[in-house]
Amino acid sequence: MDHDADHMRRAISLARAQLGRTADNPAVGCVIVRDDVVVGEGATGDGGRPHAEEIALDRAGDAARGAVAFVTLEPCAQRSSGAPSCSERLVDAGVARVVVACPDPSVFAAGRGAERLRASGVPCDQGLLAAEAEPLYAGYAPAKSLEMRR
Repeated sequence: MDHDADHMRRAISLARAQLGRTADNPAVGCVIVRDDVVVGEGATGDGGRPHAEEIALDRAGDAARGAVAFVTLEPCAQRSSGAPSCSERLVDAGVARVVVACPDPSVFAAGRGAERLRASGVPCDQGLLAAEAEPLYAGYAPAKSLEMRR
């Protein structure tokens, strides 16, 4: 747990580098750590896709099983495209724990992403370095309908 803040700061740095490049979606950073070694990381892609968790999980591959995911914004619980949500992908990858800086008020998350993780037996801690991550989402006004692309 000593390095949790360091890993979250890295996730915040990844998200910050994508500010202004993710269209209607928020800039999110994700770092996946196993045995205190970063095995995958990513940030929301240009135009809002792919999501940070998708990139980080793809880079981590099998090393994600038993790992901890550090995410700047709550993983989505639903995708407008019908693709598996980030919370589903994290569960399917076998991560042992998810640490989130900020909740996501979007209709695609709003507590449901964290709820799905917990219901699947994956602890989801929220609030680590929230004060450092919140400025990333100051201008983020999520849509109130399923038309949003998160």
